[in-house]
Amino acid sequence: MARGSRLARVPALGLLGVVALTGCTPNNEFWRWGWPDGITDEAVDMRNLWIWSVIAALIVGIGVWALILWSVVKHRKRGDELPKQTAYNLPLEIVYTIIPFLIIAGLFFFTVVVQNRVQDRSEDPDVTIAVNAFKWNWQFVYPETTGDDGQPVDTIGTSEEIPILVLPTDQVVRFEVASADVIHSFWVPEFLFKLDVIPGNENGRDNVFEVTVREEGAFVGRCTELCGTYHAYMNFEVRAVSQDDYADYLEARESGLDTAAALESIGQPGGPQSTQAWDLVDDAQRADG
Repeated sequence: MARGSRLARVPALGLLGVVALTGCTPNNEFWRWGWPDGITDEAVDMRNLWIWSVIAALIVGIGVWALILWSVVKHRKRGDELPKQTAYNLPLEIVYTIIPFLIIAGLFFFTVVVQNRVQDRSEDPDVTIAVNAFKWNWQFVYPETTGDDGQPVDTIGTSEEIPILVLPTDQVVRFEVASADVIHSFWVPEFLFKLDVIPGNENGRDNVFEVTVREEGAFVGRCTELCGTYHAYMNFEVRAVSQDDYADYLEARESGLDTAAALESIGQPGGPQSTQAWDLVDDAQRADG
């Protein structure tokens, strides 16, 4: 068999291997390459976009590496005679102009499709949560409730207390986020989504998003926009519970119980499970020496 034919098999076998491996489910941890699995319907779309983008990049990479190897072997020095020089190759130039354009166009198309799906708003969400960010903590308001003081039930974090946002599973939850001062960013890693909280945008479309949580548990939330001295301490927790437990939690809050007591009344730990509060005063004193 000619050397050129054997070399031609290298990229072909590489591409065949990648295609064969893609028959495995994208949910497999190997294919996520460190990308979180996600706990929402929206996270599935974003996870798949990431996985298939990386697979496409691997296919392109294998092709490029194979062409480089072929060029090195095919055009290696065989003597002192200068090989034929080619100044222009119009067909080749057209090919390596069109192919990158098609790759970029494909990535752009699928990114826009996923983005539109993730940012889609329902006409009537099951639950609405108002998220208020401020230096350097969070307030979560349940607008459809009425506490014993006549105001909507809310949970607000302090330097000693991590705010816990309780959500129901298998329901469409709408977040209306706002900032009291500077730009913050609402991020729950397991949502595979974050949204910058821009002050002055009175809960406009850009400050609204929806998710449907499919897994119960405790998940850390963070601010991912550098917002000042204690930005790194601006954590919160999402506690996803069943719909019945969520209804019982809100009923307990409306009766006058605080967040911890209401969580314990439905059999949940009253304190945060995924993060912790820090003593900002002590930390500042240590930083000052």
